[in-house]
Amino acid sequence: MSLAAAHATAFYREVASARRVWTVRDAKGFPAPVTSDGRRAQPFWSSESRARRIVESVAAYAGMEVVGIEWDVFRDRWLPGLQADGLLVGVNWSGERATGYDVEADQVRANVEGQLGRA
Repeated sequence: MSLAAAHATAFYREVASARRVWTVRDAKGFPAPVTSDGRRAQPFWSSESRARRIVESVAAYAGMEVVGIEWDVFRDRWLPGLQADGLLVGVNWSGERATGYDVEADQVRANVEGQLGRA
């Protein structure tokens, strides 16, 4: 399993357990950089510490505020909005350039809900 796959698996499991996701924002709003395939993805993490690590170690995210979102709000408001805007969900991006899997919003919902069903 690749590191990105391991981070994605952890994302679904940890979000289901904590029922919360984390993202970052600054005065301009929430980042949604262009991915390698030309689409945009907004990053989310399964823990505050994962998000803080990116803010502290990746220059593009320096100084951003870490924001927690309850799973129910994320599922019911954010995921439909991301999908309507054509944005992918970046799950547990990591490393010196904050990269990882970029997933369709409906896949994120299904994968987290699948983990909730196992609990």
